Parts: sequence; C-alpha cells; structure tokens
Amino acid sequence: MGQLLVMPKLGLTMTEGTILEWFKKEGEEVKKGEKLYAVETSKLTNDVEAPANGVLRKIIHMDGKLPVLEPVGILAAADEDISELLVKAGANGEKTIEKREEQPEAVKEEVEKSEKSSERIIASPKAKRLAKELGVELSLIRGTGPGGAISEKDVEDYKPEEAKVKASPTAERVAKNLGVDINKIEKTERIMKDDVIGYQNFESLKEMAAPKETREKMSSMRRIISERMFESQQTSAVVHYNLSVDTREMKRMRDKLKNVAKITYTDIIVKIVSRVLLEFPMLNCSVEGDEMIKRNYTNIGVAVALDEGLIVPVVKYANIKGLKMISDEIKELAEKARTNSLQPDEMSGGTFTVSNLGMFNIESFTPIINQPEVAILGINTIKETAVNVEGQVAFIPMMTLSLTADHRVVDGSVAAQFLNRLKEWIENPNQLIL
Repeated sequence: MGQLLVMPKLGLTMTEGTILEWFKKEGEEVKKGEKLYAVETSKLTNDVEAPANGVLRKIIHMDGKLPVLEPVGILAAADEDISELLVKAGANGEKTIEKREEQPEAVKEEVEKSEKSSERIIASPKAKRLAKELGVELSLIRGTGPGGAISEKDVEDYKPEEAKVKASPTAERVAKNLGVDINKIEKTERIMKDDVIGYQNFESLKEMAAPKETREKMSSMRRIISERMFESQQTSAVVHYNLSVDTREMKRMRDKLKNVAKITYTDIIVKIVSRVLLEFPMLNCSVEGDEMIKRNYTNIGVAVALDEGLIVPVVKYANIKGLKMISDEIKELAEKARTNSLQPDEMSGGTFTVSNLGMFNIESFTPIINQPEVAILGINTIKETAVNVEGQVAFIPMMTLSLTADHRVVDGSVAAQFLNRLKEWIENPNQLIL
C-alpha cells in the first residue's frame, strides 16, 4: 500500500528540517531499511530510511527547509494508483506538486480542487490577526463557529499535534507502568523497553543531581581581559616554544641572598630576561601598522593573579636596575594590585611580559601575548627530574620555560636562540654581578 513520506520529527524540540540530498531517484526500487534521503537539523545530520519496500514514485521536495510532517515524497508499488496520495500531498504543502502538466488529467483536477478548497478558510478578523502574530497557519486550525469558521478562541486554544513516536508494545506498557511520557524519548529508530528504562534512570539521576544554572555579568576587569585576549589571538600569529632548564644554581643564589633580601625565582628571571632581551631586540619590539618599534631598554610586565582576574604591572627600565631593586618593586606593585591602588602609568608601557604559574604546580602552558608586545614568557614549576649526568642518573630540579612569540616578527630560530640564551643565564646566574 502506498504511503506519503514526510519530514520526520527527530527530536522533541524539532520543528523543521532541511533535505540535503536524495539517495534514490524517482522510479527507483527501494527496499525497507535502505537510505532514502539525508535530513539536517540544528544538531546533526540523519539519513532517513525507507519504511517499506516499494518504488519511489514521486519526490515532492528535492531539497530545502521544511516543517516536520510536511510531505516530501511518495513510496508505492510500481503499478499502484497514487492519485489520492498526490491530492493529500497537494493539500498539505504549498509547493508539493511540480510539473503538473506531466500528471494525468484526473489527478490534476483532484489536486486543483483540493488546493481551491484549502484556500477557502473562514475566520474572524481577530482570529486572522492573532494567527499572524503567533505564526500559526489558519489551515491547521479547526473552527468551531458557524460553518466551521475560526474564532479568536480557536486560535488561542490551538496546539500543534505531536508526531506519534514509534515504540514496541512492551516499551509502551513499561512506559505506562513507570509513568514515563514516551513522546519525550528522543530516538530516530523504534523505541524499545530498554530505552524507556534508560530514560527513567537518567531522569531519576537528573532529579537527584538537581541541576541548576545561574547567570551573572562579567566584571569590568573580566570583560576587559576577555576583549584583550580575543584581540591578541586575532592580531598575532602565535607560535609556542618550550625548553627545560636546570635550576640548581638559581636555587643556590636565592638561598645565599636570603639574609640580604627575600629574592624569588620570578625576581631572578625578570632580571635575566631584561638583560637577554637586549641581545634579541625582536622579542622586545612591537608592531604598529607596517612598522616595527625596536627599543634599547626593557619594561618587564609581571602578571599578578587576583580574585577578579589577571593584572600586569610593569617594572620600568628593568635592564638598568639591580636584582634587589627589581625584587622590591615587584613586591610593591603586586601589593598595589591586590589593594586596587595601581596607577595607570604602572600598568602601561610594557615591552615583554613574564607570567609565573609554578606555585600552582603547572609544568607547561601557553601564555597569551599582552598586546602590543610580541612575546611572553611562562614560568613553570620546578620538578625533580631524572637526568643523565656523565653516565649516571641524577635527580635535578628542572623547570620548563614556555615562550609564546608572534611569528610576524619573531622567527622560530630567533625564539629558540633566545630561550637557549635564557637557559645559559639561569644555569649560571652569577653572571648578573658582572
């Protein structure tokens, strides 16, 4: 027996779908379960299978977006009369019958008659206005007034019919016993008993979890960070580089200076970076239009984490300052950051940034460049690592340096040389006294 093929309802919230392609042509024989056409929804693409054996007698919609349950084709036996199905298709869709001159005269008359009757919709002006506001087709509403006229109340009371899902008798019985609305189970194939039980279990877990979502506006700081990070990723052609360094000598230096000043690893690295950058000016420059701005000084930004976000105060002219002066200034700037007392000048003019996540046990990360700079260095945790030292295995405190550089001006070889030069200084920091 012939049947109309309709746009399937593939989910509870699906209202329309888009036909992407037909896998069969008109007149081709089709077997049950064979792929007929592909439908795209807002979530994914599905291949719709033939519901029975037969011949694809008519493709009503070759492609395009259609509401669910809209006729898309006709499947029937090769010698079966499909005139009634053609009439049905014509009554339910505006553009369902194409190439009418090729159809039998009797079918054309039936279709035209159906289309004319479908146009005679009696409705009150208020009902028409409300239907237009709600986006409801009057032809879908059953009128309760004289002669089947549609009233405003008929429009208000109208509820689109849900497509009946396909389910096994056992699944329907289990759903009834468990109090499950089987129409809420999203599945393109036939719903079975296990589907109902699985849905019930999931709903029980969901009830226990009591999921809740809240919305809150970003703080001004968070919004600015978001905008600048996005701008940075859109501006720079970033490349990431990582290199491990031996920190034994840096640790010894810090320990020896304890009685003089409370020096941190960040302080030492900032001082080293400020010196090495002068050897590699491309990492200390910025880009403005088609010009590169090079400098003979270094202003090092030091990222400070706050509850609201990240802020980067700047140590100005770090290349001519001593280690203790840099250490004191970093502490002062960090305290000002925490008490929200930094001045604009203390957060501007940076030429390179250092960000330390070592205290959070991070072994490697990819920091984002602080525009308009062209590079940023990430400092990671120090970890005891097994290393081959003159044929013997030794555990050495190693740290990974993570560099992000803008490839528009910093070539990979330059970035690699810069990291290796930092490695030399960190593994022999006593050079700082020279």
